[in-house]
Amino acid sequence: MVKLSARTEYAIRAALELAAHPGESRTTESIATAQQIPLSFLENILVDLRRRGLVSSTRGRDGGHALARPADRIAIADIMRAEIGNLADVRGMRPENIEYEGSAQNLTQVWVAARASYRLVLENVTLADVIAGKFNSNVRKLLKEPDTWQSHWPTEPE
Repeated sequence: MVKLSARTEYAIRAALELAAHPGESRTTESIATAQQIPLSFLENILVDLRRRGLVSSTRGRDGGHALARPADRIAIADIMRAEIGNLADVRGMRPENIEYEGSAQNLTQVWVAARASYRLVLENVTLADVIAGKFNSNVRKLLKEPDTWQSHWPTEPE
C-alpha cells in the first residue's frame, strides 16, 4: 500500500507550484496560498528541499524560492526522498537487507519487486511531466487500465 504523509504531498505540490513558474522567484506565502499548504509546514519543507539541492532561495525584498534545476530534471521520487528518505522500507530497513526464515524466506523478493515497481513510476515522472500532463508509456499504460482506478480495499460488512 502506498501511503503519503501530508508533508510529502505538500512538498510535491510546492515543487509543482515552482515548476509552473519557471524563472520566477516565488515567496513562501504565494506558494502556500496557491496550493493551500499551511505556512508553518511549507517553511520547513522548503528548507528540506533546499538542503537536497532541489530548490534555491534568495533573501531580500525580491527574494523567494525557485527550482534549483529544470523541472524536467526533477523526478517525483527526488522530492519524496527529500522528505522520507528511501521510497520503500520495511520496518525502517531496506528490503534487500531483510532475511526471513521458513515459509516467509522468499518474501524479500516480493518487497524488492514492489519497490522496483514503485520506482518505475516515481523515478520516471518529472515535475515537468505532471505540469504538462504528459507521461511516459509505462505510466500511460497503467492509467488506461480500469483496475488502476479501483480501490482494492475490502468493503466493510453491512
